[in-house]
Amino acid sequence: MTIPPGIADIHSAAVRLSGLIVETPLIESPELNNRFGARILFKPETLQRTGSFKFRGAYNKLSSLSAEERARGVVAFSSGNHAQGVAAAAAMFGVKAVIAMPTDAPAMKVGNVRKMGAEVITFDRVRDDRTAVVRSYVEKGMVLVPPYDDPAIIAGQGTVGLELMRQARALGVSLDAVVVPCGGGGLSSGISIAAKDASPGTAVWAVEPEHFDDRRRSLIKGARVSNAPGHTSICDALLVAEPGAITFEINRENLAGAIAVSDKAVAQAMRDAMACLKLVVEPGGCVGLAALSSGEIDLAGKCIAVVLSGGNVDLSTYAEIIAAG
Repeated sequence: MTIPPGIADIHSAAVRLSGLIVETPLIESPELNNRFGARILFKPETLQRTGSFKFRGAYNKLSSLSAEERARGVVAFSSGNHAQGVAAAAAMFGVKAVIAMPTDAPAMKVGNVRKMGAEVITFDRVRDDRTAVVRSYVEKGMVLVPPYDDPAIIAGQGTVGLELMRQARALGVSLDAVVVPCGGGGLSSGISIAAKDASPGTAVWAVEPEHFDDRRRSLIKGARVSNAPGHTSICDALLVAEPGAITFEINRENLAGAIAVSDKAVAQAMRDAMACLKLVVEPGGCVGLAALSSGEIDLAGKCIAVVLSGGNVDLSTYAEIIAAG
């Protein structure tokens, strides 16, 4: 059985990442504070290396590999942000990388992966099993770098939580809740470990797209459940079939719950991020802000941190969503 990471693993990841990542700030908007009747602190991982938090976990994973393993090369599957993180980390280590990406992945993400020197192979998100797509590469000896269900990946993403909690303390605030976008659960589980270690009373909420709320339904049932096929969402970065095995166990222990938000709410959140924070946030990265309007989180008079997990969105898609408001 795989041993899940602990707070010591996250601190070790922070040491490995020191000097390589952007310590993204906590920012706030008086307008949004007034609207929600709370102090909302946003952590914009949109400003992170490769435009999302994913570089943290990818680099930590590759740094944990032996020289012999790195010499064999790495392979991954991703809709874009993990792909970019792996491609960037592989380039830094001088490692060959092959990334399987869905055919409907944003062109910006595909282009960025290729610019960083990784080979891109494509698959159909609905029809194909992404693990099967990369199997032949693994059988040839390449090392699989999973997008979320891996202790080193989770520990790397947990460094977002270390920073967030330290920055909140520096501001002299005690966080009532942390709100985190959730696909496979690597970010939410990593942050939850760090947040609960620093402040056991802080609630951690995961947020998913509507119809892709496998985390929410799994937490209610107490066991992993899958999403029904046939649905789509603008939140391409968060579309997974079911929670990861490791991440689910961590989240089941640490999360206050999970919230599902509609594409309409996400689009409005993207417009709010642009207007009030002056930030370009991709749909999946903005679900936490969207969740503030859901009524499921007690906001009145509270101090809430919201992670904006990524900003990699095709300009045409972004322009269309912003203009629709």
